[in-house]
Amino acid sequence: MYAIVKTGGKQYKAEPGRLLKVEKLCANEGEIVELPAICVRLDNGELKTEGKVKATVIKHDKHKKILVFKYKRKKNYKRLKGHRQPYTLIKVEEIV
Repeated sequence: MYAIVKTGGKQYKAEPGRLLKVEKLCANEGEIVELPAICVRLDNGELKTEGKVKATVIKHDKHKKILVFKYKRKKNYKRLKGHRQPYTLIKVEEIV
């Protein structure tokens, strides 16, 4: 059984017991959050269009640094910036 969950403008495949890195959520560590499921596929192959996924927030962290380099030739223009996107690590508990 699995569900497709939409959060932060992205879609994730959620299965019970699986860890997911989703866009940062406004919830404290240890809290249980409910995410709306777009569709749920049951063990017998049946599809449902509605459902909810209950997940526990494990921690808040940041991804690896991504370097953004801007350059214009012959103009002596160079800019180097770094960016770390925040995320929330959640563990899927159950699909309702």
